[in-house]
Amino acid sequence: MHLMLIVGARPNFMKIAPILRALRSYPQIQTTLVHTGQHYDKNLSDVFFQELGISEPDISLGVGSGSHGRQTADILAAIEQLLVDLDSQGKRVSRLVVVGDVNSTMAASLAAAKLSIPVAHVEAGLRSFDRSMPEEVNRIVTDAIADMLLVSEPAGVDNLRREGHAASEIHLVGNVMIDTLRQHVEAAKKRPTLRDLGLVAGEYAVVTLHRPSNVDQRESLSALVDLLAAASERLPIVFPIHPRTLSRLDQFGLTARMKAARRIHVLPPLAYGDFLCLTSQTKVIVTDSGGLQEESTALGVPCLTMRANTERPITVDVGTSTLVGDDFGKLWECLQMVIEGRYKSGRCPELWDGKASTRIAAILAKEAT
Repeated sequence: MHLMLIVGARPNFMKIAPILRALRSYPQIQTTLVHTGQHYDKNLSDVFFQELGISEPDISLGVGSGSHGRQTADILAAIEQLLVDLDSQGKRVSRLVVVGDVNSTMAASLAAAKLSIPVAHVEAGLRSFDRSMPEEVNRIVTDAIADMLLVSEPAGVDNLRREGHAASEIHLVGNVMIDTLRQHVEAAKKRPTLRDLGLVAGEYAVVTLHRPSNVDQRESLSALVDLLAAASERLPIVFPIHPRTLSRLDQFGLTARMKAARRIHVLPPLAYGDFLCLTSQTKVIVTDSGGLQEESTALGVPCLTMRANTERPITVDVGTSTLVGDDFGKLWECLQMVIEGRYKSGRCPELWDGKASTRIAAILAKEAT
């Protein structure tokens, strides 16, 4: 059995690493790891292979950035050609494995479907019900193509059943990204990151923001900078800035104002271990990242999610996340609740036990028998 596994952006690496590791238990399975190159910043891409123990990609396509349409088209064409070339060499791919919801996920799935190669989707069934999000479109299209749907939370099963997928295609396996977190968290806590920044465990906040709804309008981004500056007077803030957000701060003339807040640590994107060192020991996380909603719930850390909706409802219903959207008043109120010890505790969902990748590998291996 020949599996081709696709990665292209930072969240993908954390999901694919434990799956590759679990597949080593099945010698009858050959794997080819393909990096599309959708993320090209070293700290958003290459360094993750080293930290997560992933061998160098078997194939790197180097697609790079671009508009959604251009990037998707480039990835689709490159993957299609790769699959055709491998077939002509007698190395036909038995199944494509994609993770998450980035452009690489959808484009690779489309290429495989056109060549009648079955697709397995890890993190299937997640829905925000907001099609203004490119990720939502990617999820819907990928799930429509895939015939093996590997689901992280019960809401995903419900969504897929409602969309008409056969029960035999749906597998509730748990959250594979939490496998990576549990493997690395203790080592991450021993890093000198907090000491280097002059921080004390449990006495700072972590902020990450990158979605257009939060950073693409000057007025709202300016108000957010002011709120963070005010919040930092009560709690130091660490803000690893995504390239998109940094670009907007510069474009709107807000960079100097952000850096003038003496208790906001403005950092470049961090390596996984350093970032996990911070998030695992913080008092609160403010984010618009779906993956960070999940990680904070697994870590038991309060998470204030600056989105009006989430495709990961279990992090709100069971876990530690609260949706605050663009309501700065609610964000401020929740921050005070956290600081004063009045915020909800939450719990870690079932099957987020660090063994999701083992269950996924076993399901994939059944086709090789």
